[in-house]
Amino acid sequence: MSSTTNSVPYGVQILQKVSDKCPSLNRIIDRENLYKYSVLVLTFITYAAYHASRKPISVVKIVLYQNCSEATTPAPINNTDPDWCNWAPFNAENHSALFGTLDSAFLFAYAIAMFFSGIIAERVNIRIFLTIGMLLSGTACSMFGLAHYYNIHSMWYFIGVQIFGGICQTTGWPGVVTAMGNWFGKGNRGFIFGIWNSHTSIGNIIGTLLASLYVESNWGLSFIVPGIFIIASGILNYLFLVVHPSDINSDTHLNEKVQNGHKALERNGIRRQSPRRDYNIQEENEILKGSSEEKKPSTSPQEVSIPLGDISSKELSLLPSNKDEVKEKTEGSPILSHLNGSPKKAVGFIGAIKIPGVIEFSMCLFFAKLVSYTFLYWLPNYIKYSSDYSPSQSADLSTLFDVGGIFGGIAAGIFSDMFGKSACTCAVMLFLAIPSLYAYNLLSSVNLIVNIALLVIAGGLVNGPYALITTAVSAELGTHSSLKGNSKALSTVTSIIDGTGSIGAAVGPLLAAYISNLFGWTSVFYMLMGSNVLAILLLTRLVKRELQNVG
Repeated sequence: MSSTTNSVPYGVQILQKVSDKCPSLNRIIDRENLYKYSVLVLTFITYAAYHASRKPISVVKIVLYQNCSEATTPAPINNTDPDWCNWAPFNAENHSALFGTLDSAFLFAYAIAMFFSGIIAERVNIRIFLTIGMLLSGTACSMFGLAHYYNIHSMWYFIGVQIFGGICQTTGWPGVVTAMGNWFGKGNRGFIFGIWNSHTSIGNIIGTLLASLYVESNWGLSFIVPGIFIIASGILNYLFLVVHPSDINSDTHLNEKVQNGHKALERNGIRRQSPRRDYNIQEENEILKGSSEEKKPSTSPQEVSIPLGDISSKELSLLPSNKDEVKEKTEGSPILSHLNGSPKKAVGFIGAIKIPGVIEFSMCLFFAKLVSYTFLYWLPNYIKYSSDYSPSQSADLSTLFDVGGIFGGIAAGIFSDMFGKSACTCAVMLFLAIPSLYAYNLLSSVNLIVNIALLVIAGGLVNGPYALITTAVSAELGTHSSLKGNSKALSTVTSIIDGTGSIGAAVGPLLAAYISNLFGWTSVFYMLMGSNVLAILLLTRLVKRELQNVG
């Protein structure tokens, strides 16, 4: 089997063989669209699994340190220890600081590694990159849960697991955004990415619900089950993810059709028949060399009248029209091939930050993710200690913030497509998020209905800009006109923007841990509102430019 065929996922190879044995399916199914939308579904599942494996820690915090007199699990017989229900080392008075340290260990490792992850992803096979990352991420998540079974109480163990998990998780975002950017053009990109980016919120919801199932009975499973989920998703990616249209292998699939017992070989739209089994590459090159001498200077396949047998016009349209596009790809070759012309060198870190808008949106995302991740890691805890809800009820209620995030991401994408102004869309939603955060802190304890309504509104306004910047904006900047057609910047730009945002994501939960412990939760909300103000200020120049373009 050729190396070209080897680059096609094994699951896809099997489906191709099944399809070849059922010609009627080929007339019904548009393969290119099938692969395209399979990428949409697979990358959605992929990043939902990544986020699901991040969420358990925010749920389990509630039971690692709690008031044991209010614990739902009955105390052991003749037990006099007032901290019997807490898990060392988190049973100390500075438990909030310890939880903040765990969050920061994960998020700072994630932020730092992200800058390197995008550069690596630009140069390797992304399907393999994602698969390895997901297997390791699932392992890291499960290792935290194993502490429950092996009675591990070392803080350094938990910190080490968090750092390992943070590094492994950086494989996700550059990979899925690049795959989506390869398949989906600029038309309605904001809307498509807005819907697709709901995987973040869906993943958070899945992770929360899975963790809450076991949090009061066996918190170890709260980590192990999401870990298994991401490992299974990684295997699914390995078998079926087609990262780039060139990986469909349509040229090999078409060129190796057999007609009248003869193997058909085709290059540059020219179909040659090989009646002998001992036909080799050297002979094929001689034939092609001869054919090129007979042809006119133009290499257009339409100028050569050659019978194409049973290849349909639709299949013919998938064939390469330039011999430079006929290349062999192996599992170790760069997956992000160029769109036109000869292969181009991947854009480096310095080149990527020079792209107009990268720095502004990166710094805006710093503050947007600071707010979002503070909710991600502390919302269940905040609900628990500001109400009478149980740990599992607090976790379940917190998912409504992510439900709002789904609608917010879609709305941001629609408005961005409608008006063509990403910076303005982000600025408006960030501004509206300020009063919504103030209202939630002030009124969430009134009753359940008010709590739910304010959570959904705040989630939409907080996560909308975050979703737009990390998806459609990143994809747009990664294919900016200043790159002059070089598509080898998408992963690097994505990693710079998300890496900068991830530093904010690491700072937010850490600040929330210390501020809530020293000054209370109201001060935390003031910090979050101030972060939104700074994010808006960072977008000022881009907003002015977009408004000037209107005139």
